[in-house]
Amino acid sequence: MGDGDMECFGPAALYLRKPERERIEAQTKPFDAKTAFFVVDKEEDYLKGVLEKKEGGKATVKTIEEGGKSKTVTVKEDEIFPMNPPKYDKIEDMAMMTHLHEPSVLYNLKERYAAWMIYTYSGLFCVTVNPYKWLPVYDAVVVNGYRGKKRIEAPPHIFSISDNAYQFCLQDRENQSVLITGESGAGKTVNTKRVIQYFATIAVAGGKKAEGQQPTSKIQGSLEDQIIAANPLLEAYGNAKTVRNDNSSRFGKFIRIHFGQTGKLASADIETYLLEKSRVTFQLSAERSYHIFYQLMTGHKPELLEALLITTNPYDYPMISQGEITVKSIDDVEELIATDTAIDILGFTAEEKLGIYKLTGSVIHHGSMKFKQKQREEQAEPDGTEVADKIAYLMGLNSADMLKALCYPRVKVGNEFVTKGQTVPQVNNSVSALCKSVYEKMFLWMVIRINEMLDTKQQRVFYIGVLDIAGFEIFDYNSLEQLCINFTNEKLQQFFNHTMFVLEQEEYKKEGIEWEFIDFGMDLAQCIELIEKPMGIFSILEEECMFPKASDATFKGKLYDQHLGKTKCFEKPKPAKGKAEAHFSLVHYAGTVDYNITGWLDKNKDPLNDSVVQLYQKSAMKLLAFLYASHGAEAEGGGGGKKGGKKKGGSFQTVSALFRENLGKLMTNLRSTHPHFVRCLIPNETKTPGLMQNFLVLHQLRCNGVLEGIRICRKGFPSRIIYADFKQRYKVLNASVIPDGQFIDNKKASEKLLGSIDVDHTQYMFGNTKVFFKAGLLGTLEEMRDEKLASLVTMTQAICRGFVMRREFVKMMQRRESIYSIQYNIRSFMNVKHWPWMKVYFKVKPLLKSAETEKELANMKENYDKMKSDLETALAKKKELEEKMVALVQEKNNLQLAVASESECLSDAEERCEGLIKSKIQLEAKLKEATERLEDEEEMNAELTAKKRKLEDECSELKKDIDDLELTLAKVEKEKHATENKVKNLTEEMASQDESIAKLTKEKKALQEAHQQTLDDLQAEEDKVNTLTKSKTKLEQQVDDLEGSLEQEKKLRMDLERAKRKLEGDLKLTQESVMDLENDKQQSDEKIKKKDFEISQHLSKIEDEQSLGAQLQKKIKELQARIEELEEEIEAERAARAKIEKQRADLSRELEEISERLEEAGGATAAQIEMNKKREAEFQKLRRDLEESTLQHEATASALRKKQADSVAELGEQIDNLQRVKQKLEKEKSEYKMEIDDLSSNMEAVAKAKVNYCFEEKNIC
Repeated sequence: MGDGDMECFGPAALYLRKPERERIEAQTKPFDAKTAFFVVDKEEDYLKGVLEKKEGGKATVKTIEEGGKSKTVTVKEDEIFPMNPPKYDKIEDMAMMTHLHEPSVLYNLKERYAAWMIYTYSGLFCVTVNPYKWLPVYDAVVVNGYRGKKRIEAPPHIFSISDNAYQFCLQDRENQSVLITGESGAGKTVNTKRVIQYFATIAVAGGKKAEGQQPTSKIQGSLEDQIIAANPLLEAYGNAKTVRNDNSSRFGKFIRIHFGQTGKLASADIETYLLEKSRVTFQLSAERSYHIFYQLMTGHKPELLEALLITTNPYDYPMISQGEITVKSIDDVEELIATDTAIDILGFTAEEKLGIYKLTGSVIHHGSMKFKQKQREEQAEPDGTEVADKIAYLMGLNSADMLKALCYPRVKVGNEFVTKGQTVPQVNNSVSALCKSVYEKMFLWMVIRINEMLDTKQQRVFYIGVLDIAGFEIFDYNSLEQLCINFTNEKLQQFFNHTMFVLEQEEYKKEGIEWEFIDFGMDLAQCIELIEKPMGIFSILEEECMFPKASDATFKGKLYDQHLGKTKCFEKPKPAKGKAEAHFSLVHYAGTVDYNITGWLDKNKDPLNDSVVQLYQKSAMKLLAFLYASHGAEAEGGGGGKKGGKKKGGSFQTVSALFRENLGKLMTNLRSTHPHFVRCLIPNETKTPGLMQNFLVLHQLRCNGVLEGIRICRKGFPSRIIYADFKQRYKVLNASVIPDGQFIDNKKASEKLLGSIDVDHTQYMFGNTKVFFKAGLLGTLEEMRDEKLASLVTMTQAICRGFVMRREFVKMMQRRESIYSIQYNIRSFMNVKHWPWMKVYFKVKPLLKSAETEKELANMKENYDKMKSDLETALAKKKELEEKMVALVQEKNNLQLAVASESECLSDAEERCEGLIKSKIQLEAKLKEATERLEDEEEMNAELTAKKRKLEDECSELKKDIDDLELTLAKVEKEKHATENKVKNLTEEMASQDESIAKLTKEKKALQEAHQQTLDDLQAEEDKVNTLTKSKTKLEQQVDDLEGSLEQEKKLRMDLERAKRKLEGDLKLTQESVMDLENDKQQSDEKIKKKDFEISQHLSKIEDEQSLGAQLQKKIKELQARIEELEEEIEAERAARAKIEKQRADLSRELEEISERLEEAGGATAAQIEMNKKREAEFQKLRRDLEESTLQHEATASALRKKQADSVAELGEQIDNLQRVKQKLEKEKSEYKMEIDDLSSNMEAVAKAKVNYCFEEKNIC
């Protein structure tokens, strides 16, 4: 697409694609592929450089830094990466680069970002970098520029992704989804708005909603206006400033835009996920609460300040002023106008609008309520009623009743209600919970109302879903909300990996490429299972919420016991100065996050003061009463809609369980669509336009799969071309291989062509429909093609120049001859012009010309008059034709309207006509058949009279057969009852088998406990042995000291020589006993190891038994399935019997009719005789079918009895085996106990010997 083609994008063209002049300059820029490299750098990660030399596995590179600085570094050869040729600078699709690696991707994004080209393709997905400033790339001109264009026909843009999804919808009739993901502050919300803007612009249905469709509201906007207007309202109540993002979505949303049969906008709906309601009552110092609070306090609408009883100073309200109160990049006045306008466009009534604002104002006032402790009591009481009066006025309540319900709530104990006292912290927590609940319910209600407005009741054929969900978050203080958000991003990343990498490799197998499946290191299953699987974090959290005495400490203890040291993704946090306390850490794909579990149990249970909720239900404000109308029903029987009544009550429907359920539905929706991925990147932490921090961008590229996509490109075959295109494009490299005028298969032609070119033949593979290339080879082929074309163009230019010069030479020779001729004629004229006759000729010739001129003037005048009359006639005719054309156009429009209005009637008439024609044909056939039958009956009427008596005899025999059939049916009914009894017996036997399995499971658990106790005893004995060893070491040291003292005093204490020898003998005896004990310890260790091995064998046997039990469970399920099949067959028999009875009744009725016809008409037809024979044959067939089904059921029942007996015998054998194993383990346990007793007695003997030795030593001293 050249500069001329880019004119359709208007001023945005500069921000979408580099100019053609710059592209040409890049292609002619000098470049040495042998020396241009990227080199690893500690500060900037990667730098550009020039290779100076390579030797000994080392490379010396002179770096090229910004500002002209340079330095020479020596690194390993695997730390330098080749640069791409200049023609790949700022390339729009990074998968097309010759050299695919981290630095080439980073610098391509960096250079495009420096030129404000924020969108770039990377294979199958789009990468966008937050510019932190407004760019003119989203105007209506740009929308029209991308409309209907393929991805390769226009520069990268979010509009191109949107249009491709829309075109896929129209072509494939398949639902699409656009997943806009990335970290918080990367620009997901802005891109989501642009996607919605694009669909609302290109797929306008062209009409408003029908009046009366929503009788409760006055609709002021069309469907596309309402879809766009939903965003400001949701942003006001769902977005807030965070550390990294001034307009961060604190909730997830999945917007489905539905289209009709022709691709026009039909309706839309929004699903929301996990509103961060804790932000209503708490914000960090660098953050602020939801935008709506600060919009209302701008004072732009004084009537709202007066109605809500608030001021313009946010610091008057502690709950919303814990952090910042203004944001530089957001104008709260303009946002308030947009929010108020959106409410009107979406069709909220004036009462609903006022109710929304009043509830928002009441939430603001909740944070100003104060309570104090009564003297000498722990009971809380209000510290003033001014704020409570304002809240009660706004919410339509009684102030005294509300304060009483807060300080003295009524709780149900058994079957009675009692009044409970509350402390000041308890009341404050209750107030916080109530205002968070009001805000959340109001937000969810607004979403429901928006969906009602967007539902036009038009036909929905397919939809495009746009997902905008909170990005990955790592804050100083991370709570349950951050865990849910990060878990959602883990699931989305897993879905992305499967779609991008697994399906890419499946493409190779589909094309017949020899390829071994590679795990590219992005498997997030371990972290996901740690959070969501049984005994995971959510499971333990929900389990703790069921126990009244559970606390944060017990929750933390269970987490550590279950996962610390057992799961790589679960770690103990390292304490850091200046940061909030953390209780555990999780290793996510985007980094390690420290979580604080304070208050998680209360957040998950989400308790409310029921006494205040009852006041809400009786509120004079209709909106508040409606929001809490179903609260009591939810608390008592929430979740009772499932079958079997196995789901827990509403009190156990925790926040985490509801979140997992919604997330599961979202993933199901996404898997049913064709996804399109947009990856948003944060360029820097300071929100500076145009600045890109290499380490930050590389971290995101690694985490969100962009670099993994590049890695699979390098190992796989990123470039592919269908055979016909490859043959057409690269035939120029060796045209002699593919002769003209001779048919040759495209695949064979491509194989021959590649085989004749001097390239690495291991770098490409031939698939079924395409040829696949390794990274870089296609670039090499392109360079070879460019060189070939350059030589061909040079040769063509030489030929053309020679041809042009030869033609010019011929013209020059012709001009030379002409000059000679002209010169000759001029010389001749100069010689004759003074002749007398020539003078006469000069005078006469003009006179002849004047006479001819007068004649020509007369002819011209005559022609002028004629043309003037013709012109007048033509003008009159033109006017007449114009009038006719206007009439015809009007008539054409009328006819078009008539055709449009009559088209449906015409189609209905055609259908009716076709039906009438078919009916006519059928009736004519029936008439012809009836006529033939009438002729046959008239001919055979005489013969039927003679056969009347014979037919009556056959009728009597038929009646006897019917009686026999009734007896057979009764017999089948008895057999059916017998089969039902057998099924019932089988069911009872299965129940007994279940009981025996449960008993075996209990015994297995007891054995495991005994085994664990044995291991604990062994550990205790090992501790004792270790203590004994330490004592022995200490004793030996004391003996050494004693021997030294004896040597020093040998001369002074000669009289004690005998006693010393005696002690030495005792010492030897003690040492021998210690050696014996060491030998005993070694033997005990060997026995313990042997027993451990035997126990492991027993455990493996137990696991085998468990697997056998699982197999038995599977067999039981198969038997149950077979029983259900038998029951279905019984039902089928019942239906067959009913059908037979019905047929018998019909036959009886037909027989009676035949008899009446014979008596009335005096005879019957041959057709009736044939019909009776046919009915008799049907009876015989039904009888045989019943007999066969009965035999089959008996065989099935006997087979089931045999299988059940075999399974019972197998279970009995397994029970005996388990009992034998149990007895053996108990025997081994008793042996262990005996060995432990022996070791204890040995230890006691050693202790006594030690005491005696010490005593004797004291006596000697």
